[in-house]
Amino acid sequence: MPALGLNHYNIRAGQPLIGRVRDFYVDVLGLQEGWRPAFDFPGHWLYAGDAAVVHLVETPQEQTSALPSGTLDHIAFTCTEFDAFEARLNSLCMQYRRAAVPGAPLKQLFLKDPAGNGIELNFAS
Repeated sequence: MPALGLNHYNIRAGQPLIGRVRDFYVDVLGLQEGWRPAFDFPGHWLYAGDAAVVHLVETPQEQTSALPSGTLDHIAFTCTEFDAFEARLNSLCMQYRRAAVPGAPLKQLFLKDPAGNGIELNFAS
């Protein structure tokens, strides 16, 4: 019974950071905020198509400094329209890095969300 695929990842932060993180994933990456169960804590579920791939949880400010840290480097998204995406990042004055995968028809853009999480965007070329 192996894992079948990535379901979602979760980001925890206090206000106002969680709001900036939400805006980044919606306004920059194009995810859409959607249905979220009626948990007893505030948050957002962000969707790519029908899948809620990013879960955001708002924590009290005092908990933000006690959040766990680890070795996660980045989260990767499959994207389309490389030139349009790069133009969007430029129009938003976002810092990013271009890359290509050696021996594969794949172009990449790397950037950080407002919480400092690494984001990899993959485009077939």
